[in-house]
Amino acid sequence: MEWTVAPGSASLIVGCDVMDSPHTERVRPAGPGPAVEPGPPPLGPPEPGEDRIATVPNLITLVRLLTLPVFVWLLLGEQDRLGAAAVLAALGATDWVDGWVARRFNQTSRFGRLFDPTADRILFFVALTAMAIDTTSNGGGVPLWLIVVVLVREVVVAAITVTLLALGAPPVDVTWWGKAGTFGLMFAFPLLLAGSAEGFGAAGLFEVLGWVAAVPGLVLSFVAWVRYLPLWSEAWREGRVLRAARAGQ
Repeated sequence: MEWTVAPGSASLIVGCDVMDSPHTERVRPAGPGPAVEPGPPPLGPPEPGEDRIATVPNLITLVRLLTLPVFVWLLLGEQDRLGAAAVLAALGATDWVDGWVARRFNQTSRFGRLFDPTADRILFFVALTAMAIDTTSNGGGVPLWLIVVVLVREVVVAAITVTLLALGAPPVDVTWWGKAGTFGLMFAFPLLLAGSAEGFGAAGLFEVLGWVAAVPGLVLSFVAWVRYLPLWSEAWREGRVLRAARAGQ
């Protein structure tokens, strides 16, 4: 799950690298000074087929999103941590499927590039919140400090992404570091949840495996946070240029 924000998605999350394009035009600001190269507009005309919504990858993302209530019901309604962990693991394991199908069968779309990371963020936020409620209400469960640290990081990333978009800046691509960190945490949480299930014979093993995935996942997610800083700064500067260009038209 990464906010595609993805960034990868996610991660909300499209590219900010400025490249030469047939849609690029040079804009001369008011007063003396050289022409400014604003780069391609962030929401320019889609390529042929890029405006599709009804695609197999988008359907896969929708099915993953609609499975989320099942996880919440199992965890908070039935208090079945093992069953909830199995659903959450399936959601995490299928995170790559929609992107692979889109690339393999040429079904990429502008909607999908926004829908996939947005769905990942929704899955992440709801799952973390449900696990926090489970931990505080029923005792045991996934450590609350880990949930809070990851939630704070996700909230900050989401807030910055939305703010940049509101200011007219182009969205930022999900980095490999962000995807890897999210991937690790997506496996860590179901493993830790299963490791806290009462009456589960392999609970101890699952808890150890959960921490093996959680520690590098947490480190990578904060490395990604640091690496996003120059990308956010560049997106903000490009957004200023684009706003100035529109104002001068």
